[in-house]
Amino acid sequence: MILYLHGFDATSPGNHDKMRQLQFIDDDVRLISYSTQHPKNDMQHLLNEVSKQIASSDDKAPLILGVGLGGFWAERIGFLNGIKSVLINPNLKPEDNMAEHIDRPEEYADIANKCVKDFRALNAGKALCILARQDDVNDNAKVESTLKEYYSIEWDEAQQHKFVSLAGQLQLIKAFKAS
Repeated sequence: MILYLHGFDATSPGNHDKMRQLQFIDDDVRLISYSTQHPKNDMQHLLNEVSKQIASSDDKAPLILGVGLGGFWAERIGFLNGIKSVLINPNLKPEDNMAEHIDRPEEYADIANKCVKDFRALNAGKALCILARQDDVNDNAKVESTLKEYYSIEWDEAQQHKFVSLAGQLQLIKAFKAS
């Protein structure tokens, strides 16, 4: 089972395309949608929904994958549920770079402060981070600098922030899920 978390652009047709591509790895791909506007409510909703999905599956190695803002959530929700995560161009600081788009951006900083201290050290090796060199939203050099001590980092030379095609990464994601 692969749980897919969309980014800030929840209604983008690219989300459906990515989910179809992920079905080449696992035929059980499930969208977990959230508001993107209310971080504390989103966190509670995502925790509950992911726990429910894991309980309803017999997959011994479920995976959570998120793009952009979904990567922010996939890292934390994956850690809190004890499952591996794939972070694609994760937005690590939405409170700073999305403040004009979110109703309560300060809640992201509050969530980060309330998360388990040094959760990345506890989660080391349980996430794969895929970064686009051509990302037109994130500064992925900073993302790499923040995450490289804890997770494997893979670079893509062609994709942009929304990461339209996962084709070049499917075998990598499949191997990570199976490891």
